[in-house]
Amino acid sequence: MKLSDYSMSASRGFLSSFEIVDIDLPDIFSPAIAAAENLSGMMTTGRVRHWLKQLPELDLTDWAANAPDEQVRVAMVHYSFMVQAFVWGEKDAPTQLPANLARPMVALAERLDQAPLLPYSCYVLDNWARFDRDAPIALDNVYMVQNFLGGADENWFVLIHVAIEAAAGPILDLACNLVAAASSEQADLATRLLTEMHGHWDKVNAIFDDMPLRCDPYIYYQRVRPYIHGWANNPALPNGLIYEGVDKYEGKGQSFRGQTGSQSSIVPSMDALFQVSHENDPLRAYLDELHAYRPLPHRKYIEDMREQSKLRDFAVASGDSALRDAFNANVEQVARFRTRHLEYAASYINKQAKTGDGNDTEVGTGGTPFMKYLKKHRDENRAQII
Repeated sequence: MKLSDYSMSASRGFLSSFEIVDIDLPDIFSPAIAAAENLSGMMTTGRVRHWLKQLPELDLTDWAANAPDEQVRVAMVHYSFMVQAFVWGEKDAPTQLPANLARPMVALAERLDQAPLLPYSCYVLDNWARFDRDAPIALDNVYMVQNFLGGADENWFVLIHVAIEAAAGPILDLACNLVAAASSEQADLATRLLTEMHGHWDKVNAIFDDMPLRCDPYIYYQRVRPYIHGWANNPALPNGLIYEGVDKYEGKGQSFRGQTGSQSSIVPSMDALFQVSHENDPLRAYLDELHAYRPLPHRKYIEDMREQSKLRDFAVASGDSALRDAFNANVEQVARFRTRHLEYAASYINKQAKTGDGNDTEVGTGGTPFMKYLKKHRDENRAQII
């Protein structure tokens, strides 16, 4: 395995290889881009649907099938934000998505083999740029390009994830090398690689610790979270959402999972590398379902890691205490990351008052109960040291 096989690099990890502001779309997209760029203004009027309904209906079937990948991904960023704003930008959710949003959204999603709504890849992985192109991808040098309402809390929430994904790039590269080291039974090399990986996990966890600095739990819950929900297991859309003008859906409501950090591929990649398993439970079923929402190359990376990694088996069989200790230290780092996620789920969601508008404190943005099972998965992770 090597990262380049999956359109990835050690400097960017799962982040896009391009920066969204560098990708030009054909002129037919000009009205949609203008609307997406002014989405905050439209939402503030209280009638965002009125404005979005005025967009021309583009037939993107042929274009999406043949356009460069980065153009399709950029177009999907803008359209997926508008779709979410149309559904959740006013008090009551509509039962139908108009054809001028539905048809382009489905065409873009089909090309990328993703669901036709906002995924983590559009919210985070493809939705950033650097101020200084000669400086690293770091919190003091990146900005969020496409917003909903905008503001420091929304930006910081997304940019923390961008910075984490960038900091995880070397970890993912080391993971590939660890697969090879275990396969060739090189205990000293594997130990060195794990020691280096541990240092990078310190950086990732330090970034995650900074979430509360500029993203307030109340603002997140009231002004950020509502717009990233999906339409699966959502009481506001019990029959899903009808995508007007999309023949393959036959006028039937569609239920798709909402954007969530659980669509990030970092933790499942580590579970695959360290051969960490989880018992059957609702969260595992939900996470297995979310795998299809990831970009294709990221799915392939995780799947290949699951198939090829024998790192745990090798660490056990070798009897090498240094290798075992280095292995366990990294398993604990992932458990630490999960602990912080659990703490944020409690403070940013569970402790916020229920509003009665479908913004349920007991249900994650993907549409499943989370607190009990997040703790369970963290404990299962931590228990699988050797």
